[in-house]
Amino acid sequence: MEDVNGMNHSSEAQQTIVAKPVEEYEEKTVGFWMRFFAFIIDQGIVSAMIGIVVYPIFKVFDLNLTDTRYFAPISIISTIFYFSYFILMTKYFGQTLGKMIFGIKVQKSDGEKLDWVTVIFRELIGRFINNTVWILYLLVVFMPKNNSLADYFAETVVVQENVYIKKKQDNVKPVPLDSPIVG
Repeated sequence: MEDVNGMNHSSEAQQTIVAKPVEEYEEKTVGFWMRFFAFIIDQGIVSAMIGIVVYPIFKVFDLNLTDTRYFAPISIISTIFYFSYFILMTKYFGQTLGKMIFGIKVQKSDGEKLDWVTVIFRELIGRFINNTVWILYLLVVFMPKNNSLADYFAETVVVQENVYIKKKQDNVKPVPLDSPIVG
C-alpha cells in the first residue's frame, strides 16, 4: 500500500503509532505544615486586631472583659472579627495575610473565581466545624490534593503561587495512522 508520498506501508505494525505524551502542568497543592504556619500567623493577626480594636472599646464603656461564658459580649464580638477576617480576606484576595506570607492561595477546583457562597461555606461553616473538632485539620495530610474537609465540600484547593508540577500521565493510547490527529 502506497501513501501520497510514495512510501510503502505494507506491515500491520506500521498501521498504528504511539502518541508522544504531551507534558502538562498543574499548580502545586500545599500540604499541612505550610497551611498550619499560615494559620498560626492568621491567629496572631486576629488576636492583635481584637486587642487593638475591641478591647479598648470594652474598656472605654467599662464592659466586662473577663466573662468567659460562650455567649459573653466579648466572645461574640471576637468571633465576628475572627470569621470576618477569614471571609473577607479570602473573598477579596484569595488569601489571608498568613497565606500571603507563605505564598499560598485558595482557589476553586474548577479554576473559576471564588464566589460568596463558596467563601462563606469554606471559611464560616468549614472553619467552624474544623475549630470545633480540631483533629479534622489533620485530614489535609491524607486527602488527595491536600484538601481539608472544608476544601472538599466547598470544592476549593489551596495552592502554592506560581509553582507548577508535572501532571502524572495515566495511559497513553496508540493512535491509528489514519487518525486526524496524526494526519
